[in-house]
Amino acid sequence: MAVVAAVLVFAFAMSGLAQESGPGSPRTVSESVQLAPPRVPSAPGTLFIPKSSQPQTVPAGHKFAAHTNVEILLPHGLKPEEAPPFSDYGYETPASLACHYGLVAAGANIPNCNPNSTTAVPAGGSNTIAIVDAYDDPSAPGDLAWFSLQFGVPLTVSQFQVVWANTSMSSCPGISGMGVPTDPMGGWEVEESLDIEWAHAMAPDANIYLVEACSSSDTDLQQALLVANNLVQCGQTEIDPSSDTVGTCPAGSTGKGEVSMSWGSGEFIGENANDGCLTADDSCFTTPGVVYFAAAGDSPGVIWPGTSPNVVSAGGTTIRRNPTTFNFIQEAAWVYGGGGESTIEPKPSYQSGVPNRAVPDLSFDADPYTGVWVYDTFPIPTLYGDEWPEWIVVGGTSVSAPSLAGIVNAAGSFAASTNAELTTIYHNQGTAAYFTRIPNGFCGFYMGFTAGPNWDFCTGVGVVNSYTGK
Repeated sequence: MAVVAAVLVFAFAMSGLAQESGPGSPRTVSESVQLAPPRVPSAPGTLFIPKSSQPQTVPAGHKFAAHTNVEILLPHGLKPEEAPPFSDYGYETPASLACHYGLVAAGANIPNCNPNSTTAVPAGGSNTIAIVDAYDDPSAPGDLAWFSLQFGVPLTVSQFQVVWANTSMSSCPGISGMGVPTDPMGGWEVEESLDIEWAHAMAPDANIYLVEACSSSDTDLQQALLVANNLVQCGQTEIDPSSDTVGTCPAGSTGKGEVSMSWGSGEFIGENANDGCLTADDSCFTTPGVVYFAAAGDSPGVIWPGTSPNVVSAGGTTIRRNPTTFNFIQEAAWVYGGGGESTIEPKPSYQSGVPNRAVPDLSFDADPYTGVWVYDTFPIPTLYGDEWPEWIVVGGTSVSAPSLAGIVNAAGSFAASTNAELTTIYHNQGTAAYFTRIPNGFCGFYMGFTAGPNWDFCTGVGVVNSYTGK
């Protein structure tokens, strides 16, 4: 397996809860001998939130500077083995979540969807998923190849391509001769590895484009969105090499697929404009045949573009497992998942019971302590240095957006727009065969929102159950 892995990696590299007592009588104290409480082991790793996942200073003259939504757990002594049967995974794999969310045949499921013993990975997917991120991840192709080999997800070299939002023959503005720069904070490279690996894991037969913007500013990401739209619709960037201006696809182009955006920023005046994506606003998410996904955020409240009515807002959950056996116990709301009501966006036609646009719409495992395995060989500067562990566990709603984009892609319906996709999701939200409600947990400021039996600010309509109804 090591030889095969090396060949494929080379090919890709070269190609581009205590509760308070209620009121009442004072409690009595038992005089019986009390056993010592069981020892609770420390979490097997160190949680790290990169600077890229913190709110960014908006440059003068710009609408926003986007941040990632990744939280990284650096596992101590834990990493996937080279081949199944697995041992000491603990955290989620493509197979364990495919089992949990009903994406593989019932006969392939392992009881409790244990990540150490579940090996059946998703199948299917077609057309295109475009991932929009900032900066460059030089290790992305090789990392995707190694991740896929490790977990048995089929992959061919032709399925994946890195595309610069500015022409590949020129460099980003102000960085002559250097191409797209790497992120000085380091977190965007982790973001990119996460996004491509988990979009591919959920839709292994889809074509994946990683569209890299010159920076996380609104103008650069808007350029990348235009390129992503064209890649889905007609398979071309339509960039004018002399000016870096992005044109439109030829008339009659009928490509279909998804665009995933795991980044976000605070809401801003003008986000709901409709100027044909001349600037970054909701009109960037209206290309026919494209369904857009965006992270709901990793703290209480809302972020854009997740609040756009033209985007599926991807929220987060916690998957509770037995800390010894890793068997499934329960799925609950992730306390730090983003959610709330927009102060700018009006209520869309597919929602009811709220005055304005409310998020999230749909959720996925996002708690870093119950997170997903990601292979990343581009270390964050100053963190661990040469001892960067390569296999890391990642959480945040940055996991949710590309994963849900892959699931909807593999479902194969290919809605004509995000509005059409969300209309279908909300219409089917009460059908247990399509979606699972998450009635447990809390989220929001002061944990003021409660997950419940209907749509809620913690998990939206809940999580997917099978590919149907999407």
